[in-house]
Amino acid sequence: MKRPDTASLANAAYVDELYRRYREDSSSVDVEWQHFFAGFEFAERGGVATPPASAGADPQATVSVHDLIHSYRELGHLVADLDPLGNNETSHPLLELSEFGYSEDDLDREIEMPAILGGDTATVGQLIERLRQTYSSTIGVEYMYIASKEQRSWLQERIEPSRNRPDLSAPARRDILRRLLAAHGFERFLHTKFVGQKRFSLEGGETLIPMLDAMVESSADAGVREFVVGMAHRGRINVLAHTLGKPYEIIFSEFEGGFLDPSIQGDGDVKYHLGYARDLRTAAGSDCHVSLLFNPSHLEAINPIAEGIVAGKQHYRHDRDGSQVMLVLLHGDAAFMGQGLVMETLALSELPHYHVGGTIHVILNNQVGFTTSPRDYRFTRYPTEIAKLIQAPVFHVNGNDPEAVVQAARLASEFRTEFKEDVIIDLVCYRRHGHNELDDPTFTQPVMYKRIAGLPPVSDLYADRLVDGGVVSADEVEAMRTEIRGEMDAALAYARDYTPKQQTFLFGGAWQGMAWAGDDWDADTRVRGDAVDRVVDGACRLPDGFAPHPKVERLYAERRRMCSEGEAMDWACAEMLAVGTLLLEGTTVRLSGQDSGRGTFSQRHAALYDMNTEERYVPLDHMSDGQGRFYLIDSCLSEAGVLGFEYGFSSADPRNLVVWEAQYGDFVNGAQVIIDQFLASGESKWQRMSGLVMLLPHGYEGQGPEHSSARLERFLTLSAEQNWQVCTPTTPAQYFHLLRRQVRRNFRKPLVIMSPKSMLRQKLCVSPRADLLRKNFHSVLDETEQLDPSRVRRVLLCSGKVYYDLLVGRRERGFDDVAIVRVEQLYPFPLDRLRSVLSNYPDDAEVYWVQEEPKNMGAWRFVSDRNFLIFDDDRQLVYVGRESAASPATGSFRIHEAERLQMVDEALRPSKVTDIRSRSER
Repeated sequence: MKRPDTASLANAAYVDELYRRYREDSSSVDVEWQHFFAGFEFAERGGVATPPASAGADPQATVSVHDLIHSYRELGHLVADLDPLGNNETSHPLLELSEFGYSEDDLDREIEMPAILGGDTATVGQLIERLRQTYSSTIGVEYMYIASKEQRSWLQERIEPSRNRPDLSAPARRDILRRLLAAHGFERFLHTKFVGQKRFSLEGGETLIPMLDAMVESSADAGVREFVVGMAHRGRINVLAHTLGKPYEIIFSEFEGGFLDPSIQGDGDVKYHLGYARDLRTAAGSDCHVSLLFNPSHLEAINPIAEGIVAGKQHYRHDRDGSQVMLVLLHGDAAFMGQGLVMETLALSELPHYHVGGTIHVILNNQVGFTTSPRDYRFTRYPTEIAKLIQAPVFHVNGNDPEAVVQAARLASEFRTEFKEDVIIDLVCYRRHGHNELDDPTFTQPVMYKRIAGLPPVSDLYADRLVDGGVVSADEVEAMRTEIRGEMDAALAYARDYTPKQQTFLFGGAWQGMAWAGDDWDADTRVRGDAVDRVVDGACRLPDGFAPHPKVERLYAERRRMCSEGEAMDWACAEMLAVGTLLLEGTTVRLSGQDSGRGTFSQRHAALYDMNTEERYVPLDHMSDGQGRFYLIDSCLSEAGVLGFEYGFSSADPRNLVVWEAQYGDFVNGAQVIIDQFLASGESKWQRMSGLVMLLPHGYEGQGPEHSSARLERFLTLSAEQNWQVCTPTTPAQYFHLLRRQVRRNFRKPLVIMSPKSMLRQKLCVSPRADLLRKNFHSVLDETEQLDPSRVRRVLLCSGKVYYDLLVGRRERGFDDVAIVRVEQLYPFPLDRLRSVLSNYPDDAEVYWVQEEPKNMGAWRFVSDRNFLIFDDDRQLVYVGRESAASPATGSFRIHEAERLQMVDEALRPSKVTDIRSRSER
């Protein structure tokens, strides 16, 4: 037990005041102080304690009463009736009467009931019954691990006076019944009309529908204007139909095989991955926009993306505390425990730049994961245990008690509204069928499914309950069923005749004015000279008394000199100017990643720290009034979670520049699901755009296999249907224009940049100021030195850092008959531009592709596939680079240097080249 505040002479007045309050009402002080004063009185009276304000009650040990209450608050959920399948414990050693000094004979003894539980006198038995009704019925609550007294007290005040039951009118009960009948009837209709089609049924968990209804009603009436839902496929179609109100005829047409509008490019997705959105009005007249996000089959992958989308919507609405936009995430029980993205998302939720004002998490607890039983997929009693790490309260609720489910939903919504923190609902239910409707679950859970086969649906159970209570008649129930079935029959007939189309992306709200990408992806990204000067002045201006690090102070002085002289701006300076000019133009910029404030390679220093106070200051966020907001975020050590969040943020509001930076390029491996399922394919599957920028430090500097490659080949393999841009800029000016181009077009595409490491300080990797003022981005950079094109015998095509190795090697050898052409944008491949550049050189000139990466990596195979498009004749690209390898790079710096020098030599020497021998041949 946690010790109470120090009770000493130093705070005697404080203790006296607490004791006075305790005597008036024991529940008005923390339980730890209740125990302290009870023990004090017990000792003072020789072992017999009298409850405070105990007139009319027999003496009873106060400490026992408070121990009893505390124990049920903490442990009552262990004996709650939570499982519809009946696997519940009815007793627990720590809740036995003997634990509190009582026996069966004491059940009729009178005590004083605490005010929060009703006050006045009661018997021990009556107190226990009240506690069991409150904490051990069909709702079990876990919250006593929460450190906040305010949150504990709030929960007790909401739970205990009502015995944790909702106050529902007869019409409200009838509405719940109709929703359950619709949810169940919908599943049975699909089961009979579309035999053999997967739908990932909600049967066994139909109370999810009235739960979501209650959340929307409660939250919208409290001021929420956008309600975002993220979930996997279990029950999605039912939620689409009944929470989102997606018309039955559209859903049925998708089962019939309906298609996307012919005007929409892309491949679409299966029906149980689709999203939907619509405006709703609550019973109380509150308007709310509700959206269910699109999601692939990768369980829990939507979590960080949904958080980012909500953050983006909140930013767009200037909703600083999360009171207008709210998120609900639905999880599977096995996935919640098993998927690392759950933990990453929970961790993000508590950090300042990722907090969205609390998320309601609902675990659709089917008590089985595909074919795996709970004993094999979790080591904890509940799948919610990890939520305790963020001190979120948990409501366990029996899915066969609709009214308890509604109570849990209301409590969760009200808690989130009050405290803007996460809350968890564990909806304990079951899965009527197997993993899908074609699966036979009796192979692996025969006993469980024998029990499920004998269970009536929850709609029948609740209908009987209301009929027995006189709320509805049996005829009324049957009339509801008939009406619901009639609606579905009519919708199916309509769908078969007219085949309505799926909902597609609409350019409204934050996307107003945006469009689909056409053929022209260029943009005017030039800036005026005075804009550069304003950024430099703002970036170098510090608060009075601020003491920057001497090296950083010199770095900013050097940047001022670069911009003033205008001849040799480095990479970090160009980035500062790109971000700064966008901010001055009113664009919000969000740059996040591990160590992004300083920069992994100590190159950026966009955040400065006072050497005396460690105060953090971001100069670019304080340049002028009315500028865009600069979010400069040192993220937690997560790739998938943070990249997902930033992707979500970028897709919610296209007018921000959102940049995620990997600490090293290969770290992007940890976020592959986000890249594959969302960034690369989200527009094709769901018509959802994003302008996210990924900075992936890439280059072979002899640092070994783990810090060389950002796996360029993977991104090129995923490139198709104009889905994104993959670029390897080699000059600061090119990088400057790439960043600005992202928000200077009326469409959005993700941008993958193979960003530099050693190039950050490469003396040749600089740009004149004029390139920022008078040029735009060029997808191909032709030879920049004074060569006679007619004398060129060989053209070296390359991309990225290897250019500088070739440039230095050519200068050292004094060659003037080898041209070096840089492909700065690999996808979309700039075929016309490259052909135009190559036309400047003789038709018989050899054309080589030179790369640092092994032959089976990098861009070689992607570029070589386009050989027949590049040339009008029968010329073939010749490969120069490392031989194919299993690992991206050698771990030996000596071997690395030997490979590099040999590559440069073979690219430049007059004789025909052959592939560099593999390391295994040496």
